[in-house]
Formats: sequence, C-alpha cells, structure tokens
Amino acid sequence: MKKSLVLLMGVFLIQHSWAQEESRVITTGVPFLMVAADARSAGMADQGVATSTDAFSQQYNPAKYAFSLDKQGFSISYTPYLTGLVNDISLGQATYFNRISERSAFAGSLRFFGLGDIELRQTDDPNEVPNVVSPNEFAIDGSYALKLNERFSMSVGGRYIRSSLRIASDVGDAKPASTFAVDLAGFYQSEEIAYDSFNGRWRAGFNIQNVGPKISYNDDELGSNFIPANLRLGTGFDFILDEYNKVSINLEATKLLVPTPQNPDIDGDGVITNEERAQTNDDYRRIGWVPGIFKSFGDAPDGFSEELKEITYSIGSEYIYQDSFALRAGYFHENAEKGARKFFSLGAGFKYNVVKIDVSYLFSASKVRSPLENTLRFSLSFAFGDKYDEY
Repeated sequence: MKKSLVLLMGVFLIQHSWAQEESRVITTGVPFLMVAADARSAGMADQGVATSTDAFSQQYNPAKYAFSLDKQGFSISYTPYLTGLVNDISLGQATYFNRISERSAFAGSLRFFGLGDIELRQTDDPNEVPNVVSPNEFAIDGSYALKLNERFSMSVGGRYIRSSLRIASDVGDAKPASTFAVDLAGFYQSEEIAYDSFNGRWRAGFNIQNVGPKISYNDDELGSNFIPANLRLGTGFDFILDEYNKVSINLEATKLLVPTPQNPDIDGDGVITNEERAQTNDDYRRIGWVPGIFKSFGDAPDGFSEELKEITYSIGSEYIYQDSFALRAGYFHENAEKGARKFFSLGAGFKYNVVKIDVSYLFSASKVRSPLENTLRFSLSFAFGDKYDEY
C-alpha cells in the first residue's frame, strides 16, 4: 500500500509533541531494535532474557545458547506493523546458532524493518508521476557464548546497524546512517530440584544491550540520536509436574540506558519559551553516549521516584505438553508518564519432529494504542544435528 509522506510526518509530529509537552518520554533512534521479533517471546509479553533456551535467544540473551540441547538451529520470524493503517510495514528476522562444544556456542542474526513504499509528490496534481521510495533499517549481529561453570554462562556480541530513512531532496542526499553496538549477557540455570509434589528449576539472566555510539544522518552533533541501550534483568521458575507437563513463570524488567529529557522551564517561572525549549534540546543532544549511560541512572528531574517509572516490567507464563505443544500468556507494563505501553499477550507453539511453529497475539490495555495491536506474529524454527544431554 502506498503511503503519504504527509501522513507519516503528521503521526511523528503528534507523538513527538505529546512526548515533549505531556511527559518526559525517552525516545531513541532505531527503536526497531527493541521490538520483539519472534512469536514465542511476544506471546509472553516480550520476555526472553531468562526464559528457557530457544532458537530466538540471540535478541534477548545469547548466553542461553551454551545450554541448548540442540546442536544447531535456524529460525525466521515475521511481524506485521501498524496493520490498522497500512499493510506493507513489517519486521523480519533470521537467526542461526551452533553449539560447537559442551561449553560454547556462537550465533548470528539479521533483522530487517521495512517501511514499505512511500509516494513523494511535488504538487497536488493527481496526474503527477510520484517518486516512490522504500525506507528501511536493518541490523546484523553475532555473538559468542561460553559456560564458565556447569550452571552459568556469559556471552559477548557485536552489532552493525544501518538506517536508510533519509529521503533525497534538492538540498541534500539520502546517505544512510549507521553505527555499531555491543552486548554483554549472562544466564544461570539450576539443576532439576525435587520438591514434595513436583520437580523444579530456577533460571536467571541479564543483558546489557545496544551499547554504542549515537546514530546520525549528518555530521551535525545536534542531529544525532541515542540508540536504545538498555539493561534487562529477569528470572524464572519451571514447575516440572511430570514427564509430560511443565509450567514456567517468568518475570522481567528493562531500563533504557539513555538520559532523561530535562524540564525546559530553565528559569522556573512556569512559562516555557521557544528559546528555553531549544536550549534544553541542544544541551540534551550534546550529551555523549558514554556519559549518557551513567547519567541514565540518576538524571530524572523528579528524582528516584521518576527513575523507577522508567523501568518497564512484564510477567509471562508458558505451559508445555510433551515438548510438542505450548500455550503462553503475559502482561507488559510501562508507566503512563514514560510511554504508557500496557498490553496482554497470548501465544501458542506447535512442534513436529525438528520443526516448530509459534504464533502470538497482542491486546492493548492502554489508551495509547500499540502499533502491534490486533496483530498476529509468526515464527518458524528448525533444530538439526546431534543432541546434548541436559545434565
């Protein structure tokens, strides 16, 4: 579907105005990096840092690959975006991993976010032949995971990010913006523990993601944007009821490692002038990405209470029968002053031999509608090669 550039600009300006005047929402460049690309994680409210290992672990915690029972795996995912407005914006991802030994594994993935076709017209003449452009963004990454002992592993990862959103004009070119980022993650998985009426297993994980330089479409310092560096922490527990039935409960919290926009009322008189707003914006954009990480833990204008509001959290659950069928549900919460994303999710998974299909669906629980609301997400994964023992 062809989209009007005016429509997209209008949506952006409305969101930008709301974020700046009604709240201190933290915005970043290349936000597609934070969207759950696979249906399993999406079915549990965008969780993955401490869930059990799967082929999609590259996005959330590649340290989990060191615990994979499969020697190799490959996955592809497809997520439609803004389906209520258009039908050609989508996020796709492909991932491959290989557990090369009892202690180590490597993985790589490609994520592509396409904004479809946009028609550019110089006039309102319906007979004018438009210039059609197809903006897009993508990221290529790789990771290496190593078990430091039988129950704990860590991983390092690198990522190249490229954003081709700038449109050529008479006064400038369409040079893409690019940057790089690194990840550091860890994962713990306990032994299977015998309780009175069931067995259980604890899991925990962390990931410091997307740590890297700002992204900019020009050489102007004031035109650069932070990328979505973030800290993810999570834990989970598996209720192993018998050899056929297992229920998992997972908790996860995420905080952006990006500075908080400051109050533009510099002189404190209750009136925000254009000069104050411009000065505050310029000062914010001059913050370097390294100082920005440290500032993000204590720069909220309203103090610690506002810092807590910048933490999103989610709870998710998964029921698995005979390792061949799964049902999932979750809830995601973000403070109303920091974006107001609140939604419930449902999901299911079906496995036959080496092939697994996952689907998920999202229900918004906020007045701010999610671009993924009422959207089915699909993932397909394959496992091949030898199997590793669980103990």
